[in-house]
Amino acid sequence: MSKVKEVNLEYGSPVVDIAVKNMINQLGTCKKQGYKAVILVHGYGSSGTGGVIKAAVRSKLREPSLSGMVKSYCGGEHWFEKKKELLSICGSLSDYQRRIDGNQGVTVVILK
Repeated sequence: MSKVKEVNLEYGSPVVDIAVKNMINQLGTCKKQGYKAVILVHGYGSSGTGGVIKAAVRSKLREPSLSGMVKSYCGGEHWFEKKKELLSICGSLSDYQRRIDGNQGVTVVILK
């Protein structure tokens, strides 16, 4: 069974740069420890238009610098469309579906 880890990037109310740095460190650690998927909890933001940590996390995940570590990722709001594909890669994500589905405050990352 594939291992999944949940990482709360909001813990301690960090500034954006620290949250992104924490994400990178956590993804590297999880990859070394054999995790197949990481659920990043970044929140949606209090403005109602999406938070800065969420935007920074997803922007960083698109960067080529993480291409050796990140196979794929999906925001909770897009889980329904990508669920079949992601569950075929990491079946253990099924245990987290209720927390992911439709949740704009999380991003699921599949590690290489």
